Amino acid sequence: MAAEANSRVLAGFLDYLRIEKGLAPLSVSAYTTDICQFSEFLEKRKRLLMTARRVDVRDFLQELFSYQVDGRSVGRKLSALRHLYRYLLLDKKLERDPTLNIESPKQWKVLPKALARDEMEATLAAPLTLHGAARSTKDSAALAARDRAMLEVFYAGALRVSEIISAKLEDLKLEAGYMLVRGKGDKERVVPLGRSAHDALTQYLAQSRPALAAGKRSGASATIGAPVTNSPLLFIARGGRKLTRQRVWQMVRTASAVSGRAASPHMLRHSCATHMVENGADLRTVQTILGHADISTTQVYTHLALDRLRTVYQKHHPRAKAR
Repeated sequence: MAAEANSRVLAGFLDYLRIEKGLAPLSVSAYTTDICQFSEFLEKRKRLLMTARRVDVRDFLQELFSYQVDGRSVGRKLSALRHLYRYLLLDKKLERDPTLNIESPKQWKVLPKALARDEMEATLAAPLTLHGAARSTKDSAALAARDRAMLEVFYAGALRVSEIISAKLEDLKLEAGYMLVRGKGDKERVVPLGRSAHDALTQYLAQSRPALAAGKRSGASATIGAPVTNSPLLFIARGGRKLTRQRVWQMVRTASAVSGRAASPHMLRHSCATHMVENGADLRTVQTILGHADISTTQVYTHLALDRLRTVYQKHHPRAKAR
């Protein structure tokens, strides 16, 4: 009975996230995992999501720490619970919020991992191949050009994996030097593209994308004038198919290996933000490019700005030089 009651509460909340909040399937899946874990914890105590107390939430977080779950993950689970109980309060299904006045773990706000600038340069210059999956030199060259353009766009615009594989040709305004990106909650933002990204995209669109869209080759039976698949997507796999997240992760990991790091696509996103702040960009600009709804999310990069401020101060202030 407890499991059924909790399932009904969760189902209503997930519908709210999908329909009213417009969250992506991956985000909804993350909420599901976190709340189900708390629900199972409560069931051991003969409690429901609707009857949870503040002490239950605190004990749940403490149990996570006892299992060596890192502070960032614990913070994410607490955030999921806060969203759940805020929804129940707004829907007048609950009178009190058990997550109220529970502080987020201090370890939650840690600097995301990023590549150093020389590591990023090495990654962008890395030779790209398809690990033998290409059946012709032409396919291999086309795939390498596509991957090069994707790496440049990742770094130039701080894109997420989901954003880059769902980007459409019509979203790219190459001559104007920017592209439209649809992020979490289907929110649209404008992302500028630098010269390197512009050149890589130009080469990819002129030669490589048409070759990939033409489909798989089958030896002598393939013809140069084969029909082109009319995919609306900017980055495509052979035959005009949509790229998978796994393929993009594999490509980034292979390219970053040259720098001695095993980077993820999200590390390229953080690298873009980190390098901008290190070079003096204000947090509001970084927030806009990353597509953060709240400036507090971007403030994880604050200490980088403070480090740069301290360096500039020590270099230029006469009293600082004397110390």
